[in-house]
Amino acid sequence: MLIGLTGGIASGKTAVADRLARLGAVIIDADLLARDAVAPGTPGLAAIEQRFGASVLKPGPDGGVELDRGALGALVFADPDARRDLERIVHPAVRARAAELTGAAPPGSIVVQVIPLLVETGQQRGFDRVVVVDVEPPVQLRRLMTRSGLSAEQALARVGAQAGRWERLAAADEVIDNNGTPEQLVAAVDELWRRWSTSSAPQPPRGSG
Repeated sequence: MLIGLTGGIASGKTAVADRLARLGAVIIDADLLARDAVAPGTPGLAAIEQRFGASVLKPGPDGGVELDRGALGALVFADPDARRDLERIVHPAVRARAAELTGAAPPGSIVVQVIPLLVETGQQRGFDRVVVVDVEPPVQLRRLMTRSGLSAEQALARVGAQAGRWERLAAADEVIDNNGTPEQLVAAVDELWRRWSTSSAPQPPRGSG
């Protein structure tokens, strides 16, 4: 079974994925793959330097250079064209690696690809099920500001760069409510896993009917 897990920024996707991993899922995290795609010495980092210049780089620990994520984030979240250019550099490498890892999963696995921009990039139909981690906007903004030290204006810009909440929910086969406590989130994930694990057969792929 191939699951697409998504949600807005600061919705709790990582917490859900961590719990699913403990329960036995194979987790493929697009954010981690994106970091690998722009690691020092990669073609991805070279392409970013060519497009955005040296201002988005900083000295690395080995004497080379690495990506300055703060500088790049400030740039792309303020400029939709720059953000699209960045996505054109990073996304193909991430998708290719995710496909490799999915193909290498043991037979019978429940594979969960964590993709923040799943809806924005139109990947819904590539999964047997789409799971959306959902939070109310005020909760999302508060968590994002606390987690990342952003101002309200910066946090709103990052939220606004993603699909709207209702657009994500419209794409969901399953919704995990993360407006409550960590214990409530764990219980919701455990229940979802129980249903997946005890199902006599996986659901038909999206769009097959």
